[in-house]
Amino acid sequence: MNVSSKKRWRIQAVAGLLLTGSGLSMAIDAGLSKMQGGNWFWYGTMALILFQSGLCLVVDSVRFKNKA
Repeated sequence: MNVSSKKRWRIQAVAGLLLTGSGLSMAIDAGLSKMQGGNWFWYGTMALILFQSGLCLVVDSVRFKNKA
């Protein structure tokens, strides 16, 4: 399936923004859990992975924005 560059840019950018926001929210929640003495390590690690993945998708999506 050949997806146009503009469509790929939109899909990848939106997915990246969703992952970035989700990861950031989870990281804040993990920090609050740490302050309350709960289990936070694996949850916080997954939060950072999601956050970084989202940033990578957003930055990478720029190369598809202006292609014909």
